[in-house]
Amino acid sequence: MNPLLDFSGLPRFADIRPEHVGPAVDALIEENGRVLEAVMAQAETPSWARFVAPLEDANERLSRAWGQVAHLNAVVNTPALRDAYNANLPKITQYWAGLAQNERLHTGYKTLRASAEFNTLSAARQRIVENELRDFRLGGAELPPEQKSRFLEIQEAMAAIGARFEQNLLDATNGFGHRVQDPAELAGLPEEVMEAAREAAAKDGQAGWKLTLHAPCYLPVMQYAESRTLRELMYRAYATRASEFGSAEWDNTTLIRELLALRSEEAALLGFGNFAELSLEPKMADSPEAVLRFLRDLAARAKPYAERDRDALVAFAREELGLSHLAPWDVAFVSEKLRVQRYAFSDLEVKQYFPEERVLEGLFDVIRRLYGLSVQPAQAPTWHKDARFYELRDGRNTPVGQFYLDLYARSGKRGGAWMDDAITRRRVGERIQPPVAYLTCNFSAPVGGKPATFTHDEVITLFHEFGHGLHHLLTQMEDLPISGINGVEWDAVELPSQFMENFCWEWDVLSRMTRHVESGEPLPRALYERMTAARHFQSGMQTVRQIEFALFDMELHAGPDSGEDPLSLLERIRDEVAVVRPPAWHRFPNSFSHIFAGGYAAGYYSYKWAEVLSADAYSLFEENGIFDAQTGERFLREILARGGSRPALDSFMAFRGRAPAIDALLRHHGMATTDTAQVH
Repeated sequence: MNPLLDFSGLPRFADIRPEHVGPAVDALIEENGRVLEAVMAQAETPSWARFVAPLEDANERLSRAWGQVAHLNAVVNTPALRDAYNANLPKITQYWAGLAQNERLHTGYKTLRASAEFNTLSAARQRIVENELRDFRLGGAELPPEQKSRFLEIQEAMAAIGARFEQNLLDATNGFGHRVQDPAELAGLPEEVMEAAREAAAKDGQAGWKLTLHAPCYLPVMQYAESRTLRELMYRAYATRASEFGSAEWDNTTLIRELLALRSEEAALLGFGNFAELSLEPKMADSPEAVLRFLRDLAARAKPYAERDRDALVAFAREELGLSHLAPWDVAFVSEKLRVQRYAFSDLEVKQYFPEERVLEGLFDVIRRLYGLSVQPAQAPTWHKDARFYELRDGRNTPVGQFYLDLYARSGKRGGAWMDDAITRRRVGERIQPPVAYLTCNFSAPVGGKPATFTHDEVITLFHEFGHGLHHLLTQMEDLPISGINGVEWDAVELPSQFMENFCWEWDVLSRMTRHVESGEPLPRALYERMTAARHFQSGMQTVRQIEFALFDMELHAGPDSGEDPLSLLERIRDEVAVVRPPAWHRFPNSFSHIFAGGYAAGYYSYKWAEVLSADAYSLFEENGIFDAQTGERFLREILARGGSRPALDSFMAFRGRAPAIDALLRHHGMATTDTAQVH
């Protein structure tokens, strides 16, 4: 049996082969076509049971099968798997786009909305119907036939371009390797980074060391390498990935232009002034103008702090390190030196207190104390020897959900960190289908027989992704379209993830999740206090950098179709908010996969928008006690369990008792103000 067609349990990763992809996709689309015909026969007298449920069942099977393929393509990318993925992506795109334009299906949902049965449906199911009607409109269902055809072509082209963009970036990242023979060139690098580089060279049959652009290598080089020449070399390679400065076949420049043109055309077909208006239609934010006001207001508050951060860095580089000019490849290096001088600790020192197993124990302990849930190792087929599998159980030892954890960077795995759904909670007949999540990071693997250790930033990343995972795993919704993160406005989906980050700064948490990799001692209280004193170190610079990305994204998709080059726009945005300028040859857009290959187009602002919600939500825990049982139960009940069953703002207000305010965000970033501003 084709393992992609087996939905009896967990994915059969040990059995899936590239040659299974095409037959599985074809079989499922053919089967769904038969279901669709039967459903459309009910369009004149639709009911939930005869009209909505059968297609939902069929679509879930297709989503689960393709989700396994997409996941493998992201974490164990091979030429054969990539070919299978690319060959079948148009079929998947055409199926979903065609479904969104199906007039009979659209008519059936409108009829159901106007029927007496609609008033008997639960509020969650009513929201599903309303969302479907909105999505039909946004999917082109109301377009005339000739425009529908063009709309379908646009969907297919955009999907192909997004996949190609991500693949080019992966290939450009994997394609770089800098070989070093003289250890003096690597002065300052942590021992574990040196050992990993030596192992990478040995794997290629070479002596010496091999430096790569994967985060566990690149970031320590920029932070610790004493050689300014080496830092510049690595910075230039990283900053020009997938651009005209490298292999022509991996250049994303043309893809960006093509994608922007297609998005603009898509928006125009649907009657929107620009793509940003289309993107915001299902989100919390009212309009591009509202987002831009929010970002510029935050920038005005943050920029004075950012300028102070930059001036301190420049002065330190000049006075202490003899650098008359602070180059972009110096920033991370000088920042680390300044942190050590100012706060008497380094990231490298702190990292020794975060061995992998202890960090996971601490994370799972937070889940237990917050929600009364236990995390237990379990067995399941995985895609790589480093991937693990766990089960989440409640206080009665009843399984709640399961998740895979894939922590280490490697060749063939795309960069970054993310959560994705493998199986979503829903009612199937008389039983509840338990949810399953993928949690993926790109941390340093163990080297030289020693356990992996994580930086504090990596610990924060792990907590962030686990927050997404909990949003998926702890839902109590029983209908697929609003279960977990489904149906949640995109600019609110980061709330649970950013909320979890806050626990990484609490002594009550860190004292339980740290153990020095050699001495076994927990994190000293004095070192913790120096870390918290440094919590706001360069937070102004970090904030305006995020705002720069968000403004670029929104302006790129909201501005008039003037043909302005993305690089020129980016420079204009930097004139407004940046305090540290990259060189003219920097090609940031070419690797901005969030907006060109992910779901964040005209939505990157979501990180800051949701951070207002998460900081304000966490402030209630600060008021009541971070592990207050009633507050934890309330967050679970009103935020995590609700999924997309109601507007995210309603869920936030049900938890917090009022509209969100920006004050907690500013305080958490060391930019406290007496002004109070609310976000609506």
